[in-house]
Amino acid sequence: MELDPLLLSRLQFAFVVSFHAIFPVFTIGLASYIALLHGLFYKTENPAWDRLALFWTKVFAVVFGMGVVSGIVMSFQFGTNWSNFAYATSNFLGPVLSYEVVTAFFLEAAFLGVLLFGRNKVPEGVHLFAAIMVAVGTFISSFWILSANSWMQTPAGYELIDGRFHITSWMEALFNPSFWYRFVHMGMASFLTGGFVVAGVSAWFLLRKRDVEANKKALSMCLWLLLILAPAQAVVGDFHGLNTLEHQPTKVAAMEGNWETQTNVPLLLFAIPDKESQTNHFEIGIPNLASLILTHHVDGEVPGLNAVPIEEQPPVIIVFWAFRVMVGIGLLMIAVALTGLFLRRKGRVYENPLFLKTLTVMIVSPFLAVLGGWIVTESGRAPWLVYGVMTHAEGLTPSLTGGMALFTLIGYIAVYSVVFLTGIYYLTRVVRNGMKELPAEVEGEVQRPKRPLSAAQTPFDDDLEGANP
Repeated sequence: MELDPLLLSRLQFAFVVSFHAIFPVFTIGLASYIALLHGLFYKTENPAWDRLALFWTKVFAVVFGMGVVSGIVMSFQFGTNWSNFAYATSNFLGPVLSYEVVTAFFLEAAFLGVLLFGRNKVPEGVHLFAAIMVAVGTFISSFWILSANSWMQTPAGYELIDGRFHITSWMEALFNPSFWYRFVHMGMASFLTGGFVVAGVSAWFLLRKRDVEANKKALSMCLWLLLILAPAQAVVGDFHGLNTLEHQPTKVAAMEGNWETQTNVPLLLFAIPDKESQTNHFEIGIPNLASLILTHHVDGEVPGLNAVPIEEQPPVIIVFWAFRVMVGIGLLMIAVALTGLFLRRKGRVYENPLFLKTLTVMIVSPFLAVLGGWIVTESGRAPWLVYGVMTHAEGLTPSLTGGMALFTLIGYIAVYSVVFLTGIYYLTRVVRNGMKELPAEVEGEVQRPKRPLSAAQTPFDDDLEGANP
């Protein structure tokens, strides 16, 4: 069987991006939460806030490290697998990715060092400032990355000369038509991810009666956050969908499984799209609802996939079901947040075992929703690398062979498996140890980390080795 370098390169980049995306979407929300905890401790001097800040900073350290390791190779792939694309877009993507490193990554790395190792060594105000700067750095990083991705989705502010993109307006390119919708949508997804993880871990501790005071505070904060953000994300997603309908109608058609441009389009709850026959099998839908959601009119017209040639249609079944996974999880999040409000009013939010167990299970839900959203975004753009201008095939490295792409794909899978298992091991230890206070330093002796990720552990680890949670 002949190995297709284009297919393998797409699979390779999809694997790397999907693996990497789950880490920054968590650290963005968690960094802001840590900064808030430090601010509350600075103002109230309540040790519960300090214990929470210390615990979640250790979690952040592990996840941040996993994100850096898994993400750094993506820029290499532009040169190894997508050199034509890298050459054509270098006038835009080169500066943007450089700005991300200079303005965001350096800021995060510098102040993260103070946050991790400056505890009880720098004034509390400086420690708080470091936490705020780390949180700011995560948002600056997401600004540049999402601007670059949004430009590939809705390119603007450029002219194409001899196969290369030349920027005519940096403001139009950076703040392209889909940027703000994507930036707000992803930012809220980050807070939802952080909120559900913190709520789930806090619920896990409460089920085991560990540090009840601090975890009640953490859970209460998260439930209020989720109650606001989960419904708000649905509204933001609707605006994002309308923007996508305007600029990428084929993607929306794939999301809805709609083949013919028509009015009174039903919202399909279940279907098996068949790209070859240009139809759906086993449709189950709600009449007119897709038209109402997308056009705000029951008889609104929704574009069909057959408005473009079949070779310009995305992999419909992937986009169709990834979108439903994302939306379904979003509705589940809203239901959980409303349940939390109901139990809070009944005074049983901290004592209801079923609800607390549900929160622990929901830890994984935002990550699945984010992956579903990224699949919709990237697969729905196919076959375009730069929407409407450059295809995946045109951006591929000419000299790349299927064997080369397969070899590196296997290598990435092997290495990332080690990274993931190692990260899970350290995260498990951090959670198992819980919110333990660091012992006071011996006079005249300064404790320093001796190896990577040591800041994620406490001196109690050896004592707790093998202990039950």
